[in-house]
Amino acid sequence: MVMVRLELVLDSWKVVRGDTINAIDDFPAAEFDYRPTPDVMTFGEIARHILDASDGLTGLLLAGDENFATPDFREKLKKHMRSAGAGAPGLAAALRESIDQRTAELAARPSDFFSHMITRMDGQRITRLEMLQFVKEHELTHRAQLFLYLRMKGIVPATTRRRMAKPAAR
Repeated sequence: MVMVRLELVLDSWKVVRGDTINAIDDFPAAEFDYRPTPDVMTFGEIARHILDASDGLTGLLLAGDENFATPDFREKLKKHMRSAGAGAPGLAAALRESIDQRTAELAARPSDFFSHMITRMDGQRITRLEMLQFVKEHELTHRAQLFLYLRMKGIVPATTRRRMAKPAAR
């Protein structure tokens, strides 16, 4: 049996979240309603979706919900979503608060909590740890959208800036 360590998943998610927050901090606050085409979410909507989805899904996990494939799934998510202050600073602060709170709550759970099987939204049976990995992957997907919007505005994402700075430091 291959085992993924909880600590690795949580630490990795913190890094992903930090870069999500960097994208929000880097994007012009006055342009949070920017969308490249009418049929996609705005930058601000994507950022808010990251917060809502991660809070909602981890909230359900922590509450012991075992079936995410129910008709009232979206209503159940809302119980675990948090409010955010105004604009980009408020959203960035809520994302920071969320990752700190949720990773601490998850880290405090016993290891057998994460091996428990649940039903994902699509009906697939997975462990709670696999669901947590899904939450992180979901954020990665939407973080990539934020990075694309940054690039469309001529802004280099923090991940690329860090990579570019490494050779210069050698």
